[in-house]
Amino acid sequence: MSRLLEKPNIAMSIKSTGSQLSSTAATTATGEGTAAAAASTDLEDEDGAHGAHQVTETPANTANTSPSPRVRTNIDQVVISLVSGAAAGALAKTVIAPLDRTKINFQIRKDVPFSFRASLRYLQHTYANEGVLALWRGNSATMARIVPYAAIQFTAHEQWRRILQVDKDGSNTKLRRFVAGSLAGITSQSLTYPLDLARARMAVTDRYTGYRTLRQVFAKIWVEEGPRTLYRGYWATVLGVIPYAGTSFFTYETLKREYHEMVGNNKPNTLVSLAFGAAAGAAGQTASYPLDIVRRRMQTMRVNEANNERCPTILETLSKIYREEGIKNGFYKGLSMNWLKGPIAVGISFSTYDLIKAWLRELSHLKRGRLED
Repeated sequence: MSRLLEKPNIAMSIKSTGSQLSSTAATTATGEGTAAAAASTDLEDEDGAHGAHQVTETPANTANTSPSPRVRTNIDQVVISLVSGAAAGALAKTVIAPLDRTKINFQIRKDVPFSFRASLRYLQHTYANEGVLALWRGNSATMARIVPYAAIQFTAHEQWRRILQVDKDGSNTKLRRFVAGSLAGITSQSLTYPLDLARARMAVTDRYTGYRTLRQVFAKIWVEEGPRTLYRGYWATVLGVIPYAGTSFFTYETLKREYHEMVGNNKPNTLVSLAFGAAAGAAGQTASYPLDIVRRRMQTMRVNEANNERCPTILETLSKIYREEGIKNGFYKGLSMNWLKGPIAVGISFSTYDLIKAWLRELSHLKRGRLED
């Protein structure tokens, strides 16, 4: 049993347990027009009954609203993922920009068969007529898209992995690994799609007859074709990004996991990361390439003179490509170019992301250690 002894300015709670006696005391002070009360814990006897009086303690540091260390750490991790992803995407896309422009031009034209010799002729022709910088035409639109796209994609992947509890506690959740990659791709593509369309428009036109700036692309599309055009081909893109991003992230994460189990090192060196990323890029590009063709055809309908007819839906575009060009020369036209540029881009992207993220995390830990000291 417990008793509460009360005095004018002192409240003391006594709890008897048979062998131990614990007491807590708090004082209260009264001021002019205000009062503060101190608190004790719930009083409970051996039978589990609560004491007669209970007050709640008011912490002295309630004015401190700074985030907890765990919240600060989570924010730091998100910022690190955003910065690492942006840098990785920008570097990868800049390296393969001439190959990317070449691939897009062959993708949207049914009158010119694809070959490496034809690709070299296109690059030589572009260089001779427009200069070396023309090989990177549309890269400003690519950067405007890829920087937020890659930043969002890598960050979203980290968050989806956490939400889906991918490979948590050493488990091998292959399906969740694929789903996390697909959801990351959908998230980033949905938020940056108009920039992707603008990049495709700039890649298939020259600066004299087409669009001079990224702003002009959006202005002309808005006035001449309507704002809905900015999302033309969106569903083909989403359907394509599910196998692409899912397969790419799944392949890369799986290879890293197998490497760790074989070698015992969960941080492969740069060359190994590049090789894993290249394999992931080749697998992802092959899985999604037909829908990539459909996406480019739908995005560039108004600027592609060789294609006068409209193909407003995914099924109509697929049917038209199959009837007129077949499977190999239609759905997989330019795939060999993608096998060249895709592994390079994805390899650079994944390995750069891991390197920059590890470097920024180390800097973050050092900074946090100095602040704590």
